[in-house]
Amino acid sequence: MFRTFRGGQSGGWRVTSIAPVVGEPLPFMPALSVIDGDAVALPLVPSRNAWRLVGVPSHLRYTERPEKQRLMGVQAGLGRFEATCAALIPIRKSAAWWELTQEERRRIFEDKSHHIASSMRFLPAIARQLYHCRDLGEPFDFLTWFEYAPAHVSLFEELVGMLRRTEEWSYVEREVDVRVVKEVLSA
Repeated sequence: MFRTFRGGQSGGWRVTSIAPVVGEPLPFMPALSVIDGDAVALPLVPSRNAWRLVGVPSHLRYTERPEKQRLMGVQAGLGRFEATCAALIPIRKSAAWWELTQEERRRIFEDKSHHIASSMRFLPAIARQLYHCRDLGEPFDFLTWFEYAPAHVSLFEELVGMLRRTEEWSYVEREVDVRVVKEVLSA
């Protein structure tokens, strides 16, 4: 199943900001659509009026069984009623990262950067899902999607700040931070 994030003129999420953290930005679009399906949603190529990023959920790559069990016990699912704030953070890592073996990446990811252990305290307030897109020919390797309630905005800022200070983040060559709020239709 593909998840397509489409920046455009309309969508279920209103874009509040699009900021490059490192590397090229994405063009500002006023809305974001999030579409799940068996096919990639249009547009197929970026334009002045829209862009799209596509990823697929996958198994946890650098997570050991006890870590996975702890995560499954506390993490919240996406789509919670109170989670009206979200962030789409596409990331591309450097060639140096991909030249490392799986074991070397795991050491940096968890043994040195403590990605999982340090992130546990932010759950279940912040729900997240990682989508892989490196093998799809996309401009990013990963699309990270986070959802949280307005009361947890500062907690989310603390989480992304912490992750960006790790050794793992030194391998990031492109990152864009897209913040959105859920569009609520009035009757």
